[in-house]
Amino acid sequence: MAEKEIGTISGYFSHVEVAAIKLSGNLKVGDKIHLKGHTTDFETEVNAIQIDKESVKEAKTGDHVGIKVPEKVRPNDKVFLIE
Repeated sequence: MAEKEIGTISGYFSHVEVAAIKLSGNLKVGDKIHLKGHTTDFETEVNAIQIDKESVKEAKTGDHVGIKVPEKVRPNDKVFLIE
């Protein structure tokens, strides 16, 4: 499967298990993503996206979004869209 880099982790909120992502590509609910870093390596499906605490169906390049993730992520981890 092909992967395309679409963002970078800018923060992680452990109490709500949410990753903050600065997007360099488009992302929508239902997409499968791969999160990878020095100690991070897992895939997950995007079930919800929030921008400024508002739920949205899709986000575009330049948006700063929050998504719920099943594992801890770290700043500068990369986010790839699985195509």
